[in-house]
Amino acid sequence: MNVIGIGSEVVECLRVAKMIERHGEQFINRVYTSAEIRYCNSRKQATQHFAGRWAAKEAVVRALGVQNRRGFDWRDVEIRRNKSGRLTAAFRGAARDLIEQWNVGDIHLTISHCRSVAMATALVLARPEKAAAPSDED
Repeated sequence: MNVIGIGSEVVECLRVAKMIERHGEQFINRVYTSAEIRYCNSRKQATQHFAGRWAAKEAVVRALGVQNRRGFDWRDVEIRRNKSGRLTAAFRGAARDLIEQWNVGDIHLTISHCRSVAMATALVLARPEKAAAPSDED
């Protein structure tokens, strides 16, 4: 297992609530995918879930070591739960190009939140190298 990077982020839920209050749909649609919006809005404490998804996106970006976000859209990283309930990230656009270039295999994510803060940690692993084909000399 080859670790590409680890990232974490802590976000104040009140900060995200104020962004949503101030900028409304414009902010939500700029940062979150439609699936993320549906998920967060379906939860009792939607703001905490929006903050958790924000923290997870930031943690993934940090784990990838992205310094310059030019051409990088927040919706290029989508936080999802797979069928077993494990958090994962899906990529599109510039983010997908980056993970293909860096041979990213798996991303482990965790999100936690309470009334005041949300935090997330991401561990990015490289795709396992393929075993070399046996040579004629063996």
